[in-house]
Amino acid sequence: MIPRKNDRILIQGITGKQGTFWTEAMIAYGSNVIGGVNPKKAGTQHLGVPVYATAREASKTGPFDIACMFIPPMMAKDAAIDACEAGAKLLVCLTEHIPSHDVMEMHVAARQNGTRIVGPNTAGLVTVGECFVGIMPAFNDKVFQKGNVGVISRSGSLGTLLCLNLAQAGLGQSVFYGIGGDPMIGTTTADALRILDADPGTEAVVICGEIGGSAEEEAAEYARTMKKPVVAFIAGRQSPPGKKMGHAGAIISGGKGTADAKMDALRAAGVKVGLNPTEAGELMAEVVAGF
Repeated sequence: MIPRKNDRILIQGITGKQGTFWTEAMIAYGSNVIGGVNPKKAGTQHLGVPVYATAREASKTGPFDIACMFIPPMMAKDAAIDACEAGAKLLVCLTEHIPSHDVMEMHVAARQNGTRIVGPNTAGLVTVGECFVGIMPAFNDKVFQKGNVGVISRSGSLGTLLCLNLAQAGLGQSVFYGIGGDPMIGTTTADALRILDADPGTEAVVICGEIGGSAEEEAAEYARTMKKPVVAFIAGRQSPPGKKMGHAGAIISGGKGTADAKMDALRAAGVKVGLNPTEAGELMAEVVAGF
C-alpha cells in the first residue's frame, strides 16, 4: 500500500512531543489525519482533530486506513494489536527497541486482520506532493521533489541522503518507502519493490540497502523480472564481520550478508550498483536519460 492524500490516518501517541511535531508537519503537507490516540486525553481535541482512548474507539466514528505509531517500546505491542483489530490497512511502526516476542505477536495480529506493517524502526513513507506518514522531511523541497523515481531504504537518514542526491542529479521522486532497520520487519525490500513495480507513477527504483540478512538478495530475484530499471547502493562495505553496525539487522555473520555478496547478487540480476549514494543518484540519472 502506498499512502494517498485521501487515506484516513490515525496517529497513536499524537499528544507527545514527537507525535505533535510530526503530526503538525503531516497535516501541513496534506496528510489526511482524522484523529489520534491517547487514553489519558480521550475526549479532547489536539491539532484540530479528536483524541480517542483506543484505535478501536476511533474506528466506531468511521474507518481509517493508516495508523502511525509514536509509542514507547514497551507499549508498542498493545498499540499495534489495537490498530490491527480496529481495521488499519497499513500500520507504520516508527518505534525501535521493541522486545522480539512482542514484535512476533504484532505480526500475528497483522496477518489475522489483513494489516500490512511497515517497520518496526521505520522512518515512514512519503508520497511526494501528496502526503507523508512518519518522520521523513517531506516538506524539504531540496530533498523531496515530485518525479517518477521510487526509493526504498532501511535507513531514514541514508534514504534522505539518497533522495537529496537524486534531486541534485535533477531527478524527482514518486514514493519513499522506509522499510525499517529491525530484523523482523513487516514489509521487506522485495515487498516494497513489488509495490513500486505496480505503481503507475513510478518508472524506476533505487534501493538503499545495508549489510546483514538476505533482504537485498531476495529483492534482486524480483528485480530480475522487472521491466522498470533498478539502481542500488549497499551501505556498510567496510564493516568488520560479526560486529553490529547501526541497525539491529545490520550485522554480518558466518560470511553471509556482506556488502559484496549483496552487490554481486544485484548486479547478476541486472541492477546497476553505486558505491555511494552520490554515485547511485548519478547512475539513476544515466538510466532515466536513456528512457
